[in-house]
Amino acid sequence: MVTHVDIKNSNGDVIFVRGVVGVIIKSPVDNTHGYRVRFMDGTEVMLKRIEFSVNKHFTNPQAPRDRLAEFNLYDNVIYRCVVGSRAYGLDNEESDVDWRGIYLPPADLHWSLFGIPEQLENDEMQECYWELQKFITLALKANPNILECLYTPLIEHVSPLAQELLDQRDMFLSKLVYQTYNGYVMSQFKKMTNHLQNYGSVKWKHAMHLIRLLLSGITALQEGTVPVRVDQHHESLMTIRRGEMSWEAVNEWRVSLHKTFDEAFQTSILPDRPNYEQANEFLVKARRSMVK
Repeated sequence: MVTHVDIKNSNGDVIFVRGVVGVIIKSPVDNTHGYRVRFMDGTEVMLKRIEFSVNKHFTNPQAPRDRLAEFNLYDNVIYRCVVGSRAYGLDNEESDVDWRGIYLPPADLHWSLFGIPEQLENDEMQECYWELQKFITLALKANPNILECLYTPLIEHVSPLAQELLDQRDMFLSKLVYQTYNGYVMSQFKKMTNHLQNYGSVKWKHAMHLIRLLLSGITALQEGTVPVRVDQHHESLMTIRRGEMSWEAVNEWRVSLHKTFDEAFQTSILPDRPNYEQANEFLVKARRSMVK
């Protein structure tokens, strides 16, 4: 970090002039408290957030200090939905509420030197909102998290523009679902197998969601829609989550689903690629709508 104020000792003497570089060694729980900063000679002080900048932001002319802080980009959220276990119908009393969605920034801010973040994240509230172009790009790549946002039955807010996107969400579906879903599950199961061999434990909730992902991908290829709720397989999946199904049985089910996935890919009703032109037309229309 880089300071915007002189650093003084307990006697009020300046020991470092503004612009000195230090390292943050402890962050506060909220913005009302200070950050503990250490300098090159070992001196430690408490600084408020407004009294310093992150070094890469300080040296970047496209990110003037605290400029984005003047805007509450959460006011530009055009779509908010619930995903995760609650949307799948696989939640229990310990499950969090995971909010996801899309935000569309004002054109003047988007065009400015300040730029805009690709996503807004609030870990405490389990929220994440992608900027529209980032969201569309990921959807075109058949990103499972993004596709589930488009098909979840739990929608809390949708603007007229976002509703237009939902009405043509099938433009994102293609046979890329096969490579994306299948490849991710295979890599994750390999990691889980290695972890089991090295540490003797399995993350059963993760294993459950990987099986659910295969089931979802198969249906997407066969029926041209992304199933979010998994009522038909609810009990079997919850059995995995509770650790009541052996790892061997889970892995056997996975291998069987991979075979079905292969067959679904060969006979899929989906196009080889998503509709890039249609997605681009929507993005341009959305951008124009934000011009004041």
